[in-house]
Amino acid sequence: MKTRVPLIRGLESFFGTRDENIRLLESGLAVETRLTPDSLEIDGDPHGAARAESILRDYITLYEAGQRISAADVNSFLRVLISDDTVTLRSLVESGKARNFGKKSLVPKTSNQRAYLDAIERHDLVFGIGPAGTGKTYLAVAMAVSALLNKQVARIILTRPAVEAGERLGFLPGTLQEKIDPYLRPLYDALFDMIDTEKVEKFLERNVIEVAPLAFMRGRTLNDAFIILDEAQNSTAEQMKMVLTRQGFNSKMVITGDLTQIDLPPGRRCGLSEAAEILRGVEGVSVIAFDEHDVVRNPLVQRIVKAYERYNEQSGIGRQMSLKLDANVAAPEPPPAPSPNS
Repeated sequence: MKTRVPLIRGLESFFGTRDENIRLLESGLAVETRLTPDSLEIDGDPHGAARAESILRDYITLYEAGQRISAADVNSFLRVLISDDTVTLRSLVESGKARNFGKKSLVPKTSNQRAYLDAIERHDLVFGIGPAGTGKTYLAVAMAVSALLNKQVARIILTRPAVEAGERLGFLPGTLQEKIDPYLRPLYDALFDMIDTEKVEKFLERNVIEVAPLAFMRGRTLNDAFIILDEAQNSTAEQMKMVLTRQGFNSKMVITGDLTQIDLPPGRRCGLSEAAEILRGVEGVSVIAFDEHDVVRNPLVQRIVKAYERYNEQSGIGRQMSLKLDANVAAPEPPPAPSPNS
């Protein structure tokens, strides 16, 4: 089947740097394209050619309506569109406008990010597990801000374990809040990116937004709240059970972490891997597994993540650090309990 799409000014951003987006479209949908003086010809099987034409026409419609999409965003959208036939480019772009993220208009850039946002909307407890740069924390904070601004919850609670990443900082001067703030800085960064600084400070003063270390959660019942536990790979099994049982009525909880960056002392069980395994299949719980294809930072980060995965597999530790999170895959057998003499 051969079809054609008329050329318009502005279509060059769809092509991408060195035509990388067109090459992605061709390889993903098994089509060939040819540029003519007045159109872009698409040749391939009926389904692939029709799908490619639909994507291009959506891009033209959005462009003519004043929507400007960067070449990098087009690349991210194409990866979602190629992997999921039920999604359109217009629906992806407009879904970001439908949610109120404060200063930001966010659109999922990979199929896993889209599944992650959908899971947060539909489930009370969501695990987001995967490498750095996949948007786990940022998207969770965005959804929390959206829920707060749309009055779906009354407050946001952001927490993470105060565990040093392979260092010993020793005594830190200042008040208790000043001591723990460095551990929580990434959460503040995401907040300030979505809400004006003055408004964030007012929310913090009134405890509408609370940022605290995980140890401060014990004994609380968190009603009408959006709770995010970040860097959960550094929570112990006991801490994880404690925070999971804090959730009250009309509350959502999102737990994020990277199982390849555990900083717990030797001998301590990782609460994140244990909880994801125990709770898989429980009603109201969703587990989303990210991989290197979901990294939305510098492309070098994707290659770094992939290189570490290959190294871990070759050295035999990849099996220990990875989780088979697909709901259709049987949960791995739990490790044997250590003997009393070990």
